[in-house]
Amino acid sequence: MIKKFIRRILGKPKKSERVEPVVLGPQEHRINPQLLSSNAVRVTQTLQENGFKAFVVGGAVRDLLLGVKPKDFDVATNATPEQVKKLFRRAFIIGKRFQIVHVMFGQDIIEVTTFRGSSADNAPKDEHGRVLRDNTFGEQHEDAARRDFTINAMYYDPASQQVLDYHEGIKDIRNRTLRMIGVPEERYREDPVRLLRVVRFAAKLQFTIDPATQAPIKVMAPLINNVPAARVFDEMLKLLLSGYALACLTQLRKEGLHHGLLPLLDVVLEQPLGEKFVTLALENTDERVRQGKPVSPGFLFASLLWHQVLEKWNAYQAAGEYPIPALHLAADSVLDAQTEKLALQRKIASDMRDIWAMQPRFERRIGKSPYKLLEHPRLRAGYDFLLLRCQSGEIDMEIGDWWTDFMAADGPEREELLARKPKTEGEASAPKKRRRRGGRNRTKPAPVEGNS
Repeated sequence: MIKKFIRRILGKPKKSERVEPVVLGPQEHRINPQLLSSNAVRVTQTLQENGFKAFVVGGAVRDLLLGVKPKDFDVATNATPEQVKKLFRRAFIIGKRFQIVHVMFGQDIIEVTTFRGSSADNAPKDEHGRVLRDNTFGEQHEDAARRDFTINAMYYDPASQQVLDYHEGIKDIRNRTLRMIGVPEERYREDPVRLLRVVRFAAKLQFTIDPATQAPIKVMAPLINNVPAARVFDEMLKLLLSGYALACLTQLRKEGLHHGLLPLLDVVLEQPLGEKFVTLALENTDERVRQGKPVSPGFLFASLLWHQVLEKWNAYQAAGEYPIPALHLAADSVLDAQTEKLALQRKIASDMRDIWAMQPRFERRIGKSPYKLLEHPRLRAGYDFLLLRCQSGEIDMEIGDWWTDFMAADGPEREELLARKPKTEGEASAPKKRRRRGGRNRTKPAPVEGNS
Protein backbone atom coordinates (compact mmCIF):
# COMPACT_ATOMS: atom_id res chain seq x y z
CA MET A 1 0.00 0.00 0.00
CA ILE A 2 2.86 2.42 0.86
CA LYS A 3 4.54 1.79 -2.50
CA LYS A 4 1.29 2.35 -4.35
CA PHE A 5 0.70 5.56 -2.41
CA ILE A 6 4.20 6.83 -3.23
CA ARG A 7 3.74 5.98 -6.92
CA ARG A 8 0.49 7.96 -7.01
CA ILE A 9 2.11 10.96 -5.31
CA LEU A 10 5.18 10.95 -7.58
CA GLY A 11 3.15 10.26 -10.71
CA LYS A 12 5.14 7.15 -11.61
CA PRO A 13 3.39 4.55 -13.77
CA LYS A 14 1.55 1.78 -12.00
CA LYS A 15 2.73 -1.78 -12.10
CA SER A 16 1.51 -3.39 -15.30
CA GLU A 17 -1.63 -5.48 -15.11
CA ARG A 18 -1.64 -9.18 -15.93
CA VAL A 19 -1.41 -9.35 -19.72
CA GLU A 20 -2.14 -13.04 -20.20
CA PRO A 21 -5.42 -14.40 -18.85
CA VAL A 22 -6.23 -17.77 -17.38
CA VAL A 23 -8.04 -19.69 -20.14
CA LEU A 24 -10.88 -21.98 -19.08
CA GLY A 25 -12.29 -24.63 -21.41
CA PRO A 26 -15.86 -26.02 -21.47
CA GLN A 27 -15.03 -28.78 -18.96
CA GLU A 28 -13.75 -26.18 -16.48
CA HIS A 29 -16.35 -23.44 -16.72
CA ARG A 30 -19.33 -25.69 -17.64
CA ILE A 31 -21.31 -22.91 -19.34
CA ASN A 32 -24.46 -24.18 -21.02
CA PRO A 33 -24.40 -22.81 -24.62
CA GLN A 34 -28.20 -23.01 -24.73
CA LEU A 35 -28.37 -20.10 -22.26
CA LEU A 36 -26.66 -17.82 -24.78
CA SER A 37 -28.54 -15.23 -26.81
CA SER A 38 -28.53 -16.13 -30.52
CA ASN A 39 -28.24 -12.42 -31.31
CA ALA A 40 -25.18 -12.04 -29.08
CA VAL A 41 -23.58 -15.01 -30.84
CA ARG A 42 -24.46 -13.44 -34.18
CA VAL A 43 -22.72 -10.19 -33.19
CA THR A 44 -19.52 -11.92 -32.01
CA GLN A 45 -19.50 -14.14 -35.10
CA THR A 46 -19.92 -11.19 -37.50
CA LEU A 47 -17.11 -9.26 -35.83
CA GLN A 48 -14.78 -12.27 -35.83
CA GLU A 49 -15.51 -13.03 -39.49
CA ASN A 50 -14.40 -9.49 -40.29
CA GLY A 51 -11.05 -9.91 -38.53
CA PHE A 52 -11.89 -8.50 -35.10
CA LYS A 53 -11.79 -9.99 -31.63
CA ALA A 54 -15.22 -10.27 -29.98
CA PHE A 55 -16.46 -11.75 -26.73
CA VAL A 56 -19.55 -11.87 -24.59
CA VAL A 57 -18.50 -9.96 -21.47
CA GLY A 58 -19.43 -8.75 -18.01
CA GLY A 59 -22.59 -9.66 -16.14
CA ALA A 60 -23.72 -12.06 -18.86
CA VAL A 61 -20.60 -14.22 -18.37
CA ARG A 62 -21.05 -14.03 -14.60
CA ASP A 63 -24.64 -15.26 -14.88
CA LEU A 64 -23.70 -17.99 -17.36
CA LEU A 65 -21.06 -19.27 -14.92
CA LEU A 66 -23.73 -19.30 -12.19
CA GLY A 67 -26.05 -21.30 -14.45
CA VAL A 68 -28.51 -18.41 -14.82
CA LYS A 69 -29.89 -17.21 -18.16
CA PRO A 70 -28.76 -13.57 -18.51
CA LYS A 71 -31.35 -10.87 -19.15
CA ASP A 72 -28.91 -8.73 -21.14
CA PHE A 73 -25.87 -9.52 -23.25
CA ASP A 74 -22.91 -7.20 -23.78
CA VAL A 75 -20.12 -7.73 -26.30
CA ALA A 76 -16.57 -6.38 -26.09
CA THR A 77 -14.36 -6.04 -29.15
CA ASN A 78 -11.20 -4.40 -30.49
CA ALA A 79 -13.25 -2.84 -33.31
CA THR A 80 -13.93 0.88 -32.96
CA PRO A 81 -17.54 2.09 -32.66
CA GLU A 82 -17.46 3.28 -36.29
CA GLN A 83 -16.17 -0.12 -37.47
CA VAL A 84 -18.88 -1.92 -35.52
CA LYS A 85 -21.61 0.34 -36.89
CA LYS A 86 -20.63 -0.44 -40.50
CA LEU A 87 -21.12 -4.18 -39.99
CA PHE A 88 -24.76 -4.08 -38.86
CA ARG A 89 -27.87 -2.72 -40.52
CA ARG A 90 -29.40 -1.35 -37.32
CA ALA A 91 -26.56 -0.06 -35.17
CA PHE A 92 -26.37 3.26 -33.32
CA ILE A 93 -23.43 4.94 -31.58
CA ILE A 94 -24.41 6.43 -28.21
CA GLY A 95 -22.69 7.79 -25.11
CA LYS A 96 -20.60 10.79 -24.17
CA ARG A 97 -18.31 9.56 -21.40
CA PHE A 98 -17.43 6.47 -23.46
CA GLN A 99 -18.95 5.69 -26.85
CA ILE A 100 -20.73 2.36 -27.31
CA VAL A 101 -22.83 0.81 -30.06
CA HIS A 102 -26.36 -0.54 -29.73
CA VAL A 103 -26.95 -3.29 -32.27
CA MET A 104 -30.68 -3.91 -32.56
CA PHE A 105 -32.52 -7.08 -33.52
CA GLY A 106 -36.19 -6.16 -33.24
CA GLN A 107 -36.69 -5.27 -29.57
CA ASP A 108 -33.46 -7.02 -28.53
CA ILE A 109 -30.45 -4.75 -28.03
CA ILE A 110 -26.88 -6.04 -27.89
CA GLU A 111 -24.52 -3.45 -26.39
CA VAL A 112 -21.09 -3.48 -28.03
CA THR A 113 -18.13 -1.72 -26.44
CA THR A 114 -14.61 -1.24 -27.71
CA PHE A 115 -11.84 -2.44 -25.37
CA ARG A 116 -11.04 0.44 -23.04
CA GLY A 117 -7.46 1.48 -22.40
CA SER A 118 -5.86 2.38 -19.09
CA SER A 119 -7.57 5.43 -17.63
CA ALA A 120 -5.57 8.48 -18.65
CA ASP A 121 -4.32 10.70 -15.81
CA ASN A 122 -5.40 13.75 -17.81
CA ALA A 123 -8.96 12.51 -18.31
CA PRO A 124 -11.48 15.22 -17.25
CA LYS A 125 -12.54 14.75 -13.61
CA ASP A 126 -14.60 16.71 -11.12
CA GLU A 127 -13.15 18.07 -7.87
CA HIS A 128 -13.88 14.75 -6.12
CA GLY A 129 -12.07 12.56 -8.65
CA ARG A 130 -15.08 11.33 -10.65
CA VAL A 131 -14.14 10.70 -14.29
CA LEU A 132 -16.33 12.85 -16.53
CA ARG A 133 -15.21 11.65 -19.95
CA ASP A 134 -12.74 9.02 -21.12
CA ASN A 135 -12.80 7.71 -24.69
CA THR A 136 -9.45 5.94 -24.54
CA PHE A 137 -9.39 2.63 -26.44
CA GLY A 138 -6.89 -0.09 -25.58
CA GLU A 139 -6.05 -3.78 -25.27
CA GLN A 140 -8.19 -6.51 -23.77
CA HIS A 141 -6.13 -6.83 -20.59
CA GLU A 142 -6.49 -3.07 -20.06
CA ASP A 143 -10.23 -3.36 -20.60
CA ALA A 144 -10.39 -6.09 -17.95
CA ALA A 145 -8.56 -3.87 -15.47
CA ARG A 146 -11.04 -1.04 -16.12
CA ARG A 147 -14.04 -3.17 -15.10
CA ASP A 148 -15.34 -2.84 -11.56
CA PHE A 149 -15.51 -6.31 -9.99
CA THR A 150 -13.54 -9.45 -10.72
CA ILE A 151 -16.73 -11.43 -11.37
CA ASN A 152 -17.67 -8.93 -14.12
CA ALA A 153 -14.27 -8.95 -15.84
CA MET A 154 -14.38 -12.27 -17.71
CA TYR A 155 -14.77 -12.81 -21.46
CA TYR A 156 -16.52 -15.69 -23.20
CA ASP A 157 -15.92 -16.63 -26.82
CA PRO A 158 -18.96 -18.56 -28.16
CA ALA A 159 -16.91 -19.89 -31.09
CA SER A 160 -14.16 -21.55 -29.05
CA GLN A 161 -16.31 -21.87 -25.87
CA GLN A 162 -13.41 -20.50 -23.84
CA VAL A 163 -13.55 -18.11 -20.89
CA LEU A 164 -10.69 -15.62 -20.43
CA ASP A 165 -10.16 -14.65 -16.79
CA TYR A 166 -7.67 -11.86 -15.99
CA HIS A 167 -8.44 -11.23 -12.28
CA GLU A 168 -9.36 -14.59 -10.71
CA GLY A 169 -13.04 -13.91 -11.25
CA ILE A 170 -13.86 -17.61 -11.49
CA LYS A 171 -12.26 -18.12 -8.08
CA ASP A 172 -14.37 -15.34 -6.57
CA ILE A 173 -17.53 -16.76 -8.14
CA ARG A 174 -16.81 -20.16 -6.61
CA ASN A 175 -16.09 -18.52 -3.24
CA ARG A 176 -19.17 -16.27 -3.66
CA THR A 177 -17.07 -13.17 -3.03
CA LEU A 178 -17.52 -9.68 -4.46
CA ARG A 179 -14.12 -8.05 -4.92
CA MET A 180 -13.16 -4.75 -6.54
CA ILE A 181 -10.40 -4.70 -9.15
CA GLY A 182 -7.62 -2.31 -8.18
CA VAL A 183 -7.63 0.05 -5.20
CA PRO A 184 -11.27 0.33 -4.01
CA GLU A 185 -10.96 3.97 -2.90
CA GLU A 186 -9.70 4.99 -6.34
CA ARG A 187 -12.38 2.99 -8.15
CA TYR A 188 -15.19 4.48 -6.04
CA ARG A 189 -13.91 7.99 -6.71
CA GLU A 190 -13.74 7.34 -10.46
CA ASP A 191 -17.41 6.34 -10.47
CA PRO A 192 -19.36 6.60 -7.17
CA VAL A 193 -22.25 4.63 -8.69
CA ARG A 194 -20.07 1.60 -7.93
CA LEU A 195 -21.02 2.14 -4.29
CA LEU A 196 -24.60 1.25 -5.23
CA ARG A 197 -23.57 -1.53 -7.61
CA VAL A 198 -21.60 -3.37 -4.92
CA VAL A 199 -24.72 -3.39 -2.72
CA ARG A 200 -26.97 -4.58 -5.55
CA PHE A 201 -24.68 -7.41 -6.61
CA ALA A 202 -24.03 -8.56 -3.04
CA ALA A 203 -27.76 -8.69 -2.25
CA LYS A 204 -28.88 -10.15 -5.58
CA LEU A 205 -26.16 -12.80 -5.85
CA GLN A 206 -26.00 -13.38 -2.08
CA PHE A 207 -22.23 -12.87 -2.23
CA THR A 208 -20.03 -11.67 0.61
CA ILE A 209 -18.30 -8.33 0.02
CA ASP A 210 -14.52 -8.62 0.25
CA PRO A 211 -13.31 -6.70 3.37
CA ALA A 212 -11.01 -4.39 1.38
CA THR A 213 -13.89 -3.62 -1.00
CA GLN A 214 -16.35 -2.99 1.84
CA ALA A 215 -14.15 -0.92 4.16
CA PRO A 216 -14.29 2.46 2.31
CA ILE A 217 -18.04 2.38 1.51
CA LYS A 218 -19.42 4.23 4.54
CA VAL A 219 -16.70 6.88 4.41
CA MET A 220 -17.13 7.48 0.68
CA ALA A 221 -20.96 7.31 0.65
CA PRO A 222 -21.30 11.13 0.31
CA LEU A 223 -19.71 10.89 -3.15
CA ILE A 224 -23.11 9.70 -4.43
CA ASN A 225 -24.25 13.32 -4.12
CA ASN A 226 -21.86 14.28 -6.94
CA VAL A 227 -23.38 11.84 -9.46
CA PRO A 228 -25.98 13.17 -11.93
CA ALA A 229 -29.48 12.45 -10.60
CA ALA A 230 -30.46 10.55 -13.77
CA ARG A 231 -27.64 8.02 -13.29
CA VAL A 232 -28.54 7.54 -9.63
CA PHE A 233 -32.16 6.94 -10.60
CA ASP A 234 -31.19 4.34 -13.21
CA GLU A 235 -29.06 2.47 -10.68
CA MET A 236 -31.74 2.66 -7.98
CA LEU A 237 -34.30 1.30 -10.45
CA LYS A 238 -32.03 -1.65 -11.26
CA LEU A 239 -31.61 -2.24 -7.55
CA LEU A 240 -35.34 -2.13 -6.80
CA LEU A 241 -36.28 -4.30 -9.80
CA SER A 242 -33.56 -6.88 -9.18
CA GLY A 243 -35.94 -9.32 -7.49
CA TYR A 244 -34.07 -8.70 -4.24
CA ALA A 245 -35.23 -5.16 -3.46
CA LEU A 246 -35.82 -5.83 0.23
CA ALA A 247 -32.34 -7.31 0.64
CA CYS A 248 -30.85 -4.41 -1.33
CA LEU A 249 -32.47 -1.72 0.81
CA THR A 250 -31.44 -3.57 3.96
CA GLN A 251 -27.86 -3.63 2.64
CA LEU A 252 -28.08 0.06 1.67
CA ARG A 253 -29.00 0.98 5.24
CA LYS A 254 -26.27 -1.27 6.61
CA GLU A 255 -23.64 0.43 4.46
CA GLY A 256 -24.98 3.94 5.13
CA LEU A 257 -25.76 4.55 1.46
CA HIS A 258 -29.47 5.36 1.66
CA HIS A 259 -29.09 8.90 2.98
CA GLY A 260 -30.18 11.37 0.31
CA LEU A 261 -31.51 8.62 -1.98
CA LEU A 262 -34.72 7.89 -0.10
CA PRO A 263 -34.96 10.66 2.50
CA LEU A 264 -36.51 9.75 5.84
CA LEU A 265 -36.48 6.04 4.99
CA ASP A 266 -34.92 5.38 8.38
CA VAL A 267 -37.78 7.21 10.08
CA VAL A 268 -40.37 5.25 8.10
CA LEU A 269 -38.74 1.91 8.82
CA GLU A 270 -38.58 2.70 12.53
CA GLN A 271 -42.38 3.10 12.64
CA PRO A 272 -44.26 -0.22 12.96
CA LEU A 273 -46.86 0.61 10.29
CA GLY A 274 -44.29 2.18 7.96
CA GLU A 275 -41.88 -0.73 8.24
CA LYS A 276 -44.63 -3.27 7.62
CA PHE A 277 -45.98 -1.32 4.64
CA VAL A 278 -42.58 -0.95 2.93
CA THR A 279 -41.68 -4.58 3.66
CA LEU A 280 -44.95 -5.82 2.14
CA ALA A 281 -44.47 -3.61 -0.93
CA LEU A 282 -40.92 -4.83 -1.54
CA GLU A 283 -41.82 -8.48 -0.95
CA ASN A 284 -44.68 -8.10 -3.42
CA THR A 285 -42.33 -6.56 -5.99
CA ASP A 286 -39.64 -9.20 -5.50
CA GLU A 287 -42.17 -12.00 -5.97
CA ARG A 288 -43.52 -10.49 -9.18
CA VAL A 289 -40.00 -10.06 -10.60
CA ARG A 290 -39.10 -13.67 -9.81
CA GLN A 291 -42.29 -14.87 -11.47
CA GLY A 292 -41.52 -12.86 -14.58
CA LYS A 293 -44.54 -10.59 -14.09
CA PRO A 294 -44.46 -6.88 -14.98
CA VAL A 295 -43.68 -4.39 -12.24
CA SER A 296 -44.57 -0.70 -12.30
CA PRO A 297 -41.75 1.59 -11.11
CA GLY A 298 -44.45 4.15 -10.29
CA PHE A 299 -46.15 1.71 -7.94
CA LEU A 300 -42.86 0.83 -6.29
CA PHE A 301 -41.75 4.42 -5.65
CA ALA A 302 -45.29 5.36 -4.58
CA SER A 303 -45.02 2.63 -1.94
CA LEU A 304 -41.58 3.69 -0.71
CA LEU A 305 -42.59 7.33 -0.33
CA TRP A 306 -46.19 6.85 0.85
CA HIS A 307 -45.59 7.33 4.55
CA GLN A 308 -43.79 10.59 3.88
CA VAL A 309 -46.86 11.70 1.90
CA LEU A 310 -49.13 10.41 4.67
CA GLU A 311 -47.27 12.37 7.33
CA LYS A 312 -47.45 15.62 5.35
CA TRP A 313 -51.08 14.94 4.38
CA ASN A 314 -52.05 14.70 8.04
CA ALA A 315 -50.06 17.83 8.84
CA TYR A 316 -51.79 19.90 6.12
CA GLN A 317 -55.21 18.71 7.32
CA ALA A 318 -54.31 19.55 10.92
CA ALA A 319 -53.45 23.05 9.70
CA GLY A 320 -56.99 23.43 8.34
CA GLU A 321 -56.62 22.31 4.69
CA TYR A 322 -59.36 20.19 3.12
CA PRO A 323 -58.42 16.47 2.62
CA ILE A 324 -58.09 16.39 -1.18
CA PRO A 325 -56.11 19.64 -1.59
CA ALA A 326 -54.02 18.57 1.42
CA LEU A 327 -53.15 15.30 -0.31
CA HIS A 328 -52.07 17.09 -3.49
CA LEU A 329 -49.93 19.52 -1.48
CA ALA A 330 -48.30 16.61 0.36
CA ALA A 331 -47.59 14.79 -2.93
CA ASP A 332 -46.06 17.94 -4.45
CA SER A 333 -43.84 18.46 -1.41
CA VAL A 334 -42.51 14.88 -1.36
CA LEU A 335 -41.99 14.65 -5.12
CA ASP A 336 -40.24 18.01 -5.33
CA ALA A 337 -37.77 16.97 -2.62
CA GLN A 338 -37.20 13.54 -4.12
CA THR A 339 -36.79 14.62 -7.75
CA GLU A 340 -33.66 16.58 -6.85
CA LYS A 341 -31.95 13.34 -5.80
CA LEU A 342 -33.39 10.72 -8.12
CA ALA A 343 -34.60 12.62 -11.21
CA LEU A 344 -37.90 10.75 -11.23
CA GLN A 345 -39.20 10.55 -14.77
CA ARG A 346 -42.38 12.46 -15.52
CA LYS A 347 -44.36 9.31 -16.34
CA ILE A 348 -43.34 7.64 -13.08
CA ALA A 349 -44.18 10.74 -11.03
CA SER A 350 -47.56 10.95 -12.78
CA ASP A 351 -48.31 7.31 -11.94
CA MET A 352 -47.36 7.94 -8.31
CA ARG A 353 -49.72 10.91 -8.10
CA ASP A 354 -52.56 8.86 -9.59
CA ILE A 355 -52.06 6.01 -7.12
CA TRP A 356 -51.95 8.38 -4.13
CA ALA A 357 -54.91 10.47 -5.33
CA MET A 358 -57.11 7.38 -5.63
CA GLN A 359 -56.73 6.40 -1.98
CA PRO A 360 -59.35 8.74 -0.45
CA ARG A 361 -61.69 7.91 -3.34
CA PHE A 362 -61.70 4.24 -2.30
CA GLU A 363 -63.30 5.31 0.98
CA ARG A 364 -66.24 6.99 -0.78
CA ARG A 365 -68.49 3.99 -1.30
CA ILE A 366 -71.76 5.77 -2.05
CA GLY A 367 -73.67 6.82 -5.14
CA LYS A 368 -71.80 6.79 -8.42
CA SER A 369 -68.35 7.37 -6.92
CA PRO A 370 -67.27 3.70 -6.98
CA TYR A 371 -68.47 3.31 -10.58
CA LYS A 372 -66.44 6.33 -11.68
CA LEU A 373 -63.37 4.97 -9.94
CA LEU A 374 -63.74 1.72 -11.89
CA GLU A 375 -63.07 3.74 -15.06
CA HIS A 376 -59.70 5.00 -13.83
CA PRO A 377 -56.87 3.75 -16.09
CA ARG A 378 -54.66 3.10 -13.05
CA LEU A 379 -57.38 1.36 -11.03
CA ARG A 380 -55.50 -1.92 -10.63
CA ALA A 381 -52.38 -0.22 -9.27
CA GLY A 382 -54.48 1.92 -6.93
CA TYR A 383 -56.39 -1.13 -5.73
CA ASP A 384 -53.19 -3.12 -5.09
CA PHE A 385 -51.88 -0.11 -3.16
CA LEU A 386 -55.10 -0.02 -1.11
CA LEU A 387 -54.63 -3.69 -0.20
CA LEU A 388 -51.09 -2.95 1.02
CA ARG A 389 -52.49 -0.24 3.28
CA CYS A 390 -55.06 -2.70 4.63
CA GLN A 391 -52.55 -5.51 5.14
CA SER A 392 -50.13 -3.21 6.98
CA GLY A 393 -52.87 -2.15 9.40
CA GLU A 394 -53.01 1.46 8.24
CA ILE A 395 -56.73 1.20 7.41
CA ASP A 396 -59.49 -1.34 8.08
CA MET A 397 -59.27 -4.52 6.00
CA GLU A 398 -63.03 -4.27 5.47
CA ILE A 399 -62.44 -1.53 2.89
CA GLY A 400 -60.16 -3.74 0.82
CA ASP A 401 -62.54 -6.70 1.08
CA TRP A 402 -65.46 -4.50 -0.02
CA TRP A 403 -63.58 -3.34 -3.12
CA THR A 404 -62.49 -6.88 -3.93
CA ASP A 405 -66.15 -7.94 -3.90
CA PHE A 406 -67.32 -4.82 -5.78
CA MET A 407 -64.81 -5.24 -8.61
CA ALA A 408 -65.71 -8.91 -9.06
CA ALA A 409 -69.48 -8.40 -8.86
CA ASP A 410 -72.01 -7.80 -11.65
CA GLY A 411 -74.49 -4.90 -11.80
CA PRO A 412 -77.14 -6.09 -9.32
CA GLU A 413 -74.53 -7.39 -6.89
CA ARG A 414 -72.74 -4.04 -6.97
CA GLU A 415 -75.97 -2.21 -6.18
CA GLU A 416 -76.53 -4.59 -3.27
CA LEU A 417 -73.03 -3.87 -1.93
CA LEU A 418 -73.69 -0.14 -2.17
CA ALA A 419 -77.07 -0.48 -0.49
CA ARG A 420 -75.86 -2.42 2.52
CA LYS A 421 -72.79 -0.29 3.03
CA PRO A 422 -73.71 2.22 5.79
CA LYS A 423 -72.56 5.78 5.29
CA THR A 424 -69.74 6.79 7.55
CA GLU A 425 -69.56 10.22 9.09
CA GLY A 426 -66.83 11.15 6.59
CA GLU A 427 -68.91 10.03 3.62
CA ALA A 428 -72.02 11.85 4.89
CA SER A 429 -70.11 15.12 5.08
CA ALA A 430 -68.14 14.64 1.87
CA PRO A 431 -68.37 17.43 -0.72
CA LYS A 432 -70.81 17.09 -3.57
CA LYS A 433 -69.53 15.36 -6.66
CA ARG A 434 -68.27 17.51 -9.49
CA ARG A 435 -69.10 17.03 -13.13
CA ARG A 436 -66.14 15.76 -15.11
CA ARG A 437 -64.96 17.97 -17.89
CA GLY A 438 -65.53 16.64 -21.38
CA GLY A 439 -69.07 15.27 -21.07
CA ARG A 440 -71.44 13.45 -18.77
CA ASN A 441 -70.29 10.93 -16.21
CA ARG A 442 -70.76 7.39 -17.42
CA THR A 443 -72.48 4.96 -15.07
CA LYS A 444 -71.54 1.78 -16.91
CA PRO A 445 -68.50 0.20 -15.18
CA ALA A 446 -65.38 -0.24 -17.25
CA PRO A 447 -63.54 -3.57 -17.24
CA VAL A 448 -60.71 -3.88 -14.73
CA GLU A 449 -57.40 -4.09 -16.55
CA GLY A 450 -53.73 -3.98 -15.74
CA ASN A 451 -51.81 -4.64 -12.58
CA SER A 452 -49.19 -3.07 -10.45
